[in-house]
Amino acid sequence: MKILGLSFGTKNGNNDTMCRVALGAAKEMGAEIEFIHVFDWDIKYCSGCVACSRGLVMGKGMICTQKDDYSALYEKMSDADGVLIVDPIYESGGSGLFHVVCDRMGPGHDTGMLLMADGILKSKGEAGLDPKYFRQKAISFIGIGGSDWGVRVETDHAMLAMSPGWKVVNNEYFSWCKDIINQDDKVERMKEIGRNLVEAAQYLIDNNVMIAGSEDVDLWKGKEGACPHCHGNNFYITPGTTHCVCELCGLEGTLELVDGAFKFKNDPSIVPNGLVEHAHDIVSGKKMHGDDIFENESRLMNLNKDPEYKARKQAFTDIIAPTPAPGK
Repeated sequence: MKILGLSFGTKNGNNDTMCRVALGAAKEMGAEIEFIHVFDWDIKYCSGCVACSRGLVMGKGMICTQKDDYSALYEKMSDADGVLIVDPIYESGGSGLFHVVCDRMGPGHDTGMLLMADGILKSKGEAGLDPKYFRQKAISFIGIGGSDWGVRVETDHAMLAMSPGWKVVNNEYFSWCKDIINQDDKVERMKEIGRNLVEAAQYLIDNNVMIAGSEDVDLWKGKEGACPHCHGNNFYITPGTTHCVCELCGLEGTLELVDGAFKFKNDPSIVPNGLVEHAHDIVSGKKMHGDDIFENESRLMNLNKDPEYKARKQAFTDIIAPTPAPGK
C-alpha cells in the first residue's frame, strides 16, 4: 500500500510538518509513504482551452495543452492507494495553488468522462485507458489556519475528490495554529488521520473496489455533516425561498430544523438534482454531467464554424484590446 502526502504550504512550514506527522503514522502501520511539497513542482493554471473534455468525448484519450508537472502529479495520485492533502488557509477557503490543482483535475480527469473515453476507444478496437484510473481511492484533507476563519475550506477541499469520485475519509480544519507543532492534541489528531487513511485504503485494496459501483461505500471518519450524502455543510439558499443546493455534491432540497440542528432534506421532486443518483461524486451523476458536456461541446464546435457566430464574436473582440503585462 502507498500513501501520498501533498503539502501546499511554505517549505518546511506547518503544513509540511503536519503532513509528515500523518505520513509517519501511516508508515508505522506498514504503508509505503511519499511526500510532495507542491510548490516545488511546476503547476500552471488551467487555460480553459477545453482540449481535455473534447479529447475525452471524442475518444482521443487524456489531453492537456499545458506542458508542466501536473500530469506527473496526477500519475502520482493515481498510483497511490491513499492521498493526504494538507493546505494553508489564507482567506477562509483553499489556497490559490490548491485551486489550480483542483481546476486541472476536472473535467479532464473526471471518472465519468474517462469511462466515456474508455468505451469509445474500445469500440474502435483500440486499447482503453489504464485500469488504474478507475480504482477507488481514499483521500483526506486538512486545512491549517492562523485564525478561526475557515468555514469555506472543507467544501473547497472536497471539490478535488469530486471529479475522480474518490472517497473522502477525513476533511477538517485546524484554527489558531501558528504554533501547531506545540499543540499535542492537533499532532495526535494528524496521526489518527494518517491511520484512518491507511485503514480506508486497506479496505479498498482488500475488496478490489472500483469507482463505478462504489456508490454505497462510505469511508467517512469525520463528524456527521448536514448533507446526508457527502457530509457537506455549505449550502446555497435560493433568495426568497426555502430551496437550497448542497455546494459540494449538488443535491437539492431544504434545510430543516430537527432537534435543534439544521438537517438537509433532499427532495426527489426537484429536477434534475433531487435524487442521490444525480450527485456529482458518483458515476450516475457524472454520466449525466458528461452527456451535458458532450452536447454543449458539440454545439460549440459547430458554432465556431458558423459565419454569423464568428462575425458576432469578432465584433465584441474589436471593442477593446487587452492591456499588455508590464513585464512583457
